[in-house]
Amino acid sequence: MLFNNTTFLGIDPTAGQRPFVYVALDYECNLLALGEGHMDEVLAFAAGQRDALVAVCGPRRPNQGLMQNPQVRQQLTPAPNPGRYLDFRLAEYQLRQHNISIPQTVSDPKASQNWMQASFTLFRRLEGFGYSPYPAEDALCQLMEVYPHASYAALLGKLPFSKNTLEGRLQRQLVLYENKVKVSDPMRFFEEITRYRLLNGILPDDGLYSAEELDALVAAYTAWLAGTHPEEISLVGDPGEGQIVLPVNELLDRY
Repeated sequence: MLFNNTTFLGIDPTAGQRPFVYVALDYECNLLALGEGHMDEVLAFAAGQRDALVAVCGPRRPNQGLMQNPQVRQQLTPAPNPGRYLDFRLAEYQLRQHNISIPQTVSDPKASQNWMQASFTLFRRLEGFGYSPYPAEDALCQLMEVYPHASYAALLGKLPFSKNTLEGRLQRQLVLYENKVKVSDPMRFFEEITRYRLLNGILPDDGLYSAEELDALVAAYTAWLAGTHPEEISLVGDPGEGQIVLPVNELLDRY
């Protein structure tokens, strides 16, 4: 791939309750697009890209029963206790061993949460447009799975504040800014705070992104890193079941 012509797209299904949020970055991490829309609108945007790496904040497919295989379980470090994690994906088990909580993806798609079902559909339809699972050598359009909470933990070296709090949003935007994503400096927020604004409950958050936008941003950044500096990312999970791409080359033992 010629990455200087590639679009790096992050898509957040936003818990399946609202329109999807998507962010597109260019080769220099400039913001090309930020928007929201229903699945068909997001797919139309992705389908219109000639060269693209797409990162989706959701599972590629239901778990394939790998954690029920005794041989797979015995090879894990640490090996799970008997009867535990049987209906989890391998990637989810591995992240939990680093103290990174992640929702369980069950084997029955109909029993999955709405946002997960939307993610399954999104992956399937992107594959129908010719997107290949990352890493796929010489494929112009590739897609990958990310988990924003794990991405931010990896970038910070510790578990982040809750994404639905002001401090969580500031923290996430700051770590993106420090990693050269062309977002506004969130520290300007503090320059805009005055006694009057605090007393009247007016917070100057115009330059801050929403939790969903920040999830899509870190997904797009992870796609950019995977495409331009693949030695600086790591993958957990099984390629056939679904691998999660993380924006660091090695995870800490515990977060």
